[in-house]
Amino acid sequence: MRIRPATADDLPVLQDIERASGAVFRDFGMAAIADDEPPALDVLEHYRSAGRAWVACDAGDRPVGYLICVPVGGALHIEQVSVHPVAARRGVGRTLLAYAADRAREQDLTALTLTTFTEVPWNAPYYARLGFRVLDEAELTPGLRKIRADEAELGLDRWPRVCMRRALDGR
Repeated sequence: MRIRPATADDLPVLQDIERASGAVFRDFGMAAIADDEPPALDVLEHYRSAGRAWVACDAGDRPVGYLICVPVGGALHIEQVSVHPVAARRGVGRTLLAYAADRAREQDLTALTLTTFTEVPWNAPYYARLGFRVLDEAELTPGLRKIRADEAELGLDRWPRVCMRRALDGR
């Protein structure tokens, strides 16, 4: 599997990946998440042009997964990581997160952070297996507090959600 920066031509494919990967939320009673539109092309372009959008590609160099991120409070915050169901359970998400961790280290960032649903098997339980831990309220940086407030405003708190962090190199 090859990880590379997303190109402008990849962006509509990322939207397709997001729609396909989101559909399985319906099985968990989360139809609103399944039906949520993916990030708009201009939003994805913002991440891409900032060097913060990466894709995992199949043998034909077609994206099967992607990750977008931003620095927040000394960490690289994973805004979204999605894998198309045809490529699920093959280590694509894990590989994208490892790539993001390498990029974070290059920027002297100390951790990866993300927000996620607690009761979805491929969310918080999966990230915990990858070394992320749940942050309690007192550990949230101002940036993470803002992210959580924005998510609550969007209605994501209808389902239990947490912030998680994975330290890089013992930091």
